[in-house]
Amino acid sequence: MVDPGDGPDDSGVLIVTGGSRGIGAACARIGAQAGYKVLVNYARNRDAALAVVADIERSGATAVAVKADVSRLSEVERLFAETDARLGRVTALINNAGIGGEVRPIEEHTEATLNQLFLTNVFSCIHCSSAAIRRMSPRYGGSGGVIVNISSAAARLGGIQGMVAYAASKGAVDSFTVGLAKEVGKEGIRVVGIRPGVTATDILQPIGGADLIRQVSPTIPLGRVGQADEIARAAIWLLSPAASYIHGTTIDVSGGR
Repeated sequence: MVDPGDGPDDSGVLIVTGGSRGIGAACARIGAQAGYKVLVNYARNRDAALAVVADIERSGATAVAVKADVSRLSEVERLFAETDARLGRVTALINNAGIGGEVRPIEEHTEATLNQLFLTNVFSCIHCSSAAIRRMSPRYGGSGGVIVNISSAAARLGGIQGMVAYAASKGAVDSFTVGLAKEVGKEGIRVVGIRPGVTATDILQPIGGADLIRQVSPTIPLGRVGQADEIARAAIWLLSPAASYIHGTTIDVSGGR
């Protein structure tokens, strides 16, 4: 795999949704190393987003943080308009924003919990991709680009007990990746996905955190959970010319699980 850090000095403009922590923060930092000007999107944790921006700026790269709830179309439109004004036309998008949702049997979910889960995990991908296409596609004066959707191995495995709805939301992301790739491929826009396996980030805290890691690690062929940087390096590689013929598919980055 080509080191993302070997990229050109100006790879373009990268938007990372949910970029203040975990996999998103790692994507923002490594994307900056690859030469992108980076928009770090966050929903609530301003301090964490600004810390990611500060890390990037210390390396000599350019980054800004913008608060926006990407599950809402109006917020997405504002996010992309602000990116246009502050960094320029987006050329790369990583749809990373997501939540684990409530851990409960499917019959105990409510309309409210399901709405929150699917709006955040699925609608955000659709809204952000739509906004990106209006900037990437030659139909709108663009010159192409790449969209990476962060899914989950749960989409294949069905999720752990109490997270069936989460797995279903990530299955929808996988379907969206395939369909969107067919729709926009001839416009110079590549669409790909990544299914992380169990990864040591804050999203594990509500479902067991360190205890879950100890339980799951022996079931993974590599014998350990993943790290955020390992997922991010794969995502940034997919943005690069080295992955120029990878389109309409979702790659497992899961230690073999």
